[in-house]
Amino acid sequence: MARSKSSNQWLREHFDDQFVKKSQGAGYRARSAYKLEEIAEKFNLLSGLKAVVDLGAAPGGWCQVIKAKSPQTDFIIGLDLLPIEPIEGVHFIEGDFTSDEVYEQLLKLLGERKIDLVLSDMAPNLSGMNAMDQPRCMLLAEMALDFCQQSLQPGGAHVVKLFQGEGFDQHMQNIRHLFNKVVIYKPKSSRPRSREVFAVATGFK
Repeated sequence: MARSKSSNQWLREHFDDQFVKKSQGAGYRARSAYKLEEIAEKFNLLSGLKAVVDLGAAPGGWCQVIKAKSPQTDFIIGLDLLPIEPIEGVHFIEGDFTSDEVYEQLLKLLGERKIDLVLSDMAPNLSGMNAMDQPRCMLLAEMALDFCQQSLQPGGAHVVKLFQGEGFDQHMQNIRHLFNKVVIYKPKSSRPRSREVFAVATGFK
């Protein structure tokens, strides 16, 4: 079956994308690595890190950034529904973060350890129907915030991908209640037509 015009256009844009080319040259597994690089540099997130959890980690680009830019970080967990090729020094959990069983597996791996930075690049498989997709996106964000409350170190930070729409404003209020500073940020490497933004929260209370 021949590709549609829209899929051909996507492929052309993808392979012409400066961040795709840059990630291939740098050995990053995904262009999204540059989203975290930019966010971390702008908000000084990587200094003094000891433990990081990356939710929605596949294919592992954000974990690569932590390893490369914060070599003193000695405990990194990546979690995703999809399998992830191993990265030395990173613990990967394959499973659904919304599953009680997988969540308990994550907590067991953490033990008594508290986290300095919780990353969430999670997004559901989008149907294209906003009335269905937006609540599912917000549910993942809420669960990531619940995890912060359980496992984040006082003074720690949280970066979460959000899509503006129903539930967004309330979620921002919830984050601001828990952190000293919260900024909405769209990295340059985020595709212009994408509705995604990132809430960068620092100073966990």
